[in-house]
Amino acid sequence: MSRIVSYRGLIADGAQDTINLHTNDGKTGYKIHKFEMIAQLPGSSQAEFIMKIYKIPQTTPDQYIDFNDLTLLAAGFLQTQAGETSPYSQNIIFDNEIFNQDIYISLKDQVGGDLCNYYLELEQIDLTEDQALVAIVKNLRNEQ
Repeated sequence: MSRIVSYRGLIADGAQDTINLHTNDGKTGYKIHKFEMIAQLPGSSQAEFIMKIYKIPQTTPDQYIDFNDLTLLAAGFLQTQAGETSPYSQNIIFDNEIFNQDIYISLKDQVGGDLCNYYLELEQIDLTEDQALVAIVKNLRNEQ
């Protein structure tokens, strides 16, 4: 049986949030169901936000998106312009991978130092012992 859990937050340029998901037995898995971004002050300034979700902590959030990186779970790009009539664009891509450890959300604003909100829905999945072991081994491999 699965259920949806949601997380939301406001993150600063160059910062990283941690979503605590780990359990003692690793039998609770998660999969990204929805990932959205919105500027703290929509339409008030120009911003080019790059938000990424990783399986391991990042030393310095950057603007590069590399889907060859096996620790990257999701990436989003949000571009806003100053003024009420200016449109914005948003691209969100996320993986269908199941994970059972903490995840890390980072933000980089290419234009300025604005803050950005995120909303994340995760599908919570009960894992068998074998599935939990595979997810734990993948996580250990990613940390090396």
